Amino acid sequence: MPTRFAIALALLAAGPAALVHLGVLGVSVEIATLFYGLAIVGAAFAMSWGAEAAEHDIPRALALTVVALLAVFPEYAVDIVFAVKAGQDPTFAPYAAANMTGSNRLLLGLGWPTVSVLAWRASGIKVLHLGRDAGLPLFFLGVATVYSFSLPFRGNIGIVDCVVLVGLFLAYAVLAAREEHTEPDLVGPAATIGALPTSARRLSILGLFAFAGVAIGAAAEPFAAGLVHTGQRLGIDEFLLVQWLAPLASEAPEFLIAALLALRGKAGAALGLLLSAKLNQWTLLVGSLPLAFSVGAGQLAALPLDSRQSAEVLLTAAQSLFGIAVLASMSLSLFEAALMAGLFIAQFVIGGLLRTSLHNAAGGEIELTVFSIIYVLISLVFLFQARRVLRLLLTNGRGKKKAQHAPIPRSG
Repeated sequence: MPTRFAIALALLAAGPAALVHLGVLGVSVEIATLFYGLAIVGAAFAMSWGAEAAEHDIPRALALTVVALLAVFPEYAVDIVFAVKAGQDPTFAPYAAANMTGSNRLLLGLGWPTVSVLAWRASGIKVLHLGRDAGLPLFFLGVATVYSFSLPFRGNIGIVDCVVLVGLFLAYAVLAAREEHTEPDLVGPAATIGALPTSARRLSILGLFAFAGVAIGAAAEPFAAGLVHTGQRLGIDEFLLVQWLAPLASEAPEFLIAALLALRGKAGAALGLLLSAKLNQWTLLVGSLPLAFSVGAGQLAALPLDSRQSAEVLLTAAQSLFGIAVLASMSLSLFEAALMAGLFIAQFVIGGLLRTSLHNAAGGEIELTVFSIIYVLISLVFLFQARRVLRLLLTNGRGKKKAQHAPIPRSG
């Protein structure tokens, strides 16, 4: 019954937005933006549950690509809208970068530490060990992260970047498809749907996909425009509003699923889920932006990055490097999780203070650069500590399994 109620709630979340969209309900732009945001949240949950349950029916080789694309579709919808608009109106370009960097940093800065804390509270586990299958996404995330450091220095995200980043994801999908098959670890509504008879399960999945597709298709554009309008009207930095509010709506399902797994004693699977989500975002999301920008521009073109956007992308790449360095030991301790969350919150507060309360854009860019340097320096320390595990991963195909329990010297 609780799972059916959750599904019904997700479907009903789109009701107010539908009434506004059809002109039945007249409200202010701010309230309409809230309603469209709720519709995206509901659609994101529906898409996530359907994508998880679909793993029962989609062949393994296709599941890794198709299900990943479906699951992350809600996260990309708003960003794609901004990128398309940017191709038509350059003033929208900063918002495309804002949503992309916000979703990536939120996932790593709060998502990964949350799993660690919940695992500790539920099971008393102070150090989470990744499964041996985490080595593959961690490697590809590392390659994508190293490559991404070139973006801010070139000042744009172009078609070549699209080819490289999407190519990395496809290569990962092909290699992952060859690994040992495991049954999907479903929780909540996804488990309820997955347990249905074959015909009922497939119809339910198709119904959820259809609902999510229509809801997101109708809500993404007015939600994106409403965020910018709301920021301007309320005197809030629109960049920050787009950077953090929109990702909160789309990331909610992944955060909840990971939290449920951690509370049920499956923290390793929860962390693996968020690791895969981070890889998807850092390859597919970033790689899709120049394509969407080109559609809006009517020709192949690169999404431009001004000095602020370049600094945001640099910080996001540096934070990603830090996340990889922490997980290079194939584990995540409470101390590491606290450090990860602490750095994220500190940058969030200081950056927000400089840009909103002090209205200091130049100081904000310096702050982004300073935190980027801090992330890189700490990353080097963690990579040095994990050197033995990294050597195993690089020289022994079975090293991933050994690395889970390899003693790693830690500072502090």
